[in-house]
Amino acid sequence: MEGKLSSVAKNFTPSSIQELSQLAQKCNAINLAEGFPDFPAPPCIKEAAVSAINNDFNQYRRVQGICDQLALKMKKTHGLNVNPLTDIAICCGQSEAFAAAIFSIINQGDEVLLFDPCYETYEGCITLAGGIPVYVALEPPQWTLDPEKLMRSFTSRTKAIVLNSPHNPTGKVFSRDELEIIAEGCRRWDCVAITDEVYEYITYDNQKHETIAKLPGMQERTIITSSLSKTFSVTGWRIGWAIAPASAASAIQNIHIRITDSAPAPFQEAALTALRSPIEYFETLRGEYELKRDFCMKLLGSIGFRIQFKPQGSLFLFAELPKDCLLSDVEYVEELIKQAGVVVVPGRGFFHGNESCNYQKRYIRVAFCKSGATLNAAAQKFGELINAKACPKILY
Repeated sequence: MEGKLSSVAKNFTPSSIQELSQLAQKCNAINLAEGFPDFPAPPCIKEAAVSAINNDFNQYRRVQGICDQLALKMKKTHGLNVNPLTDIAICCGQSEAFAAAIFSIINQGDEVLLFDPCYETYEGCITLAGGIPVYVALEPPQWTLDPEKLMRSFTSRTKAIVLNSPHNPTGKVFSRDELEIIAEGCRRWDCVAITDEVYEYITYDNQKHETIAKLPGMQERTIITSSLSKTFSVTGWRIGWAIAPASAASAIQNIHIRITDSAPAPFQEAALTALRSPIEYFETLRGEYELKRDFCMKLLGSIGFRIQFKPQGSLFLFAELPKDCLLSDVEYVEELIKQAGVVVVPGRGFFHGNESCNYQKRYIRVAFCKSGATLNAAAQKFGELINAKACPKILY
């Protein structure tokens, strides 16, 4: 069968993040690699899902109430008028919403700008559509946006720009000034902004997420994608959406129907309960994750990691290897699994473009969306290494 595979299939390799998660499971290691919570979802939404199943909401379904709730949220949070009947497509998670958004606007040879480092799935969707990824490097260690570099990246072939904020893997929240610069480029070159806003409610230290769609002239050229997954700790439910001008939303919905037909019906019903959560839920969520972030920063700092950028949002810590560590990111991760039984992600998988930049092999990504028990167990493993001095290669 191998000889029958398409050229597209042959160019796709397994996800390094999922491979590491599988390795963690196989080795009974502590998984700080993949960004899924290992603690329970809120009881009220689990009960809503069970109720939906028991009430036979088990067939193909599109729950209009989700669109109604999202339209209310967009108005209240961002001041945007969204028509719930025409401007929202319900999909199987943000991943499908993003893929369908790309497929709905990208033709063969179109260029799509992405900020580097970036989440691994974006490139795959673009290349599947026949598009050409063009990377704009954010400058470490603060991951700042160089306006001139961005503007030089636009060409007559640029069709879209991908904006993920809060950002995976760095935890950066793009500032209003940066959003204005990106919006200026979109308006000047008549480009579409496709956003990934799955961490919209997970920000720290009084940072606030803003969608670029609220800036002048941008709602009509922005496709927002998001989901329940991160905010409500239900990454396996696969309930996501795209919010876009009616023509784009219709195209995304049509692509979704051709590929998967319907998002899981009982989880759509449960999404109504989730989206009606009181503001106190989101405040508690932020506070709990901020404590987890601070715990991991202190832990990694104690073993020599250089953390020059404090995550402003998302569920990840992008940490630079200890200064005196001679290992690359991949070698470090391998040693950490062997010596401590802890799995993290090598940073190089998030970088593209100029491989001569040494810093691209000097970062690891740590997911701190884990229970207190998991984080404490990881801290104990690191502590045992320090006390035993079992592996000086991976310590400061």
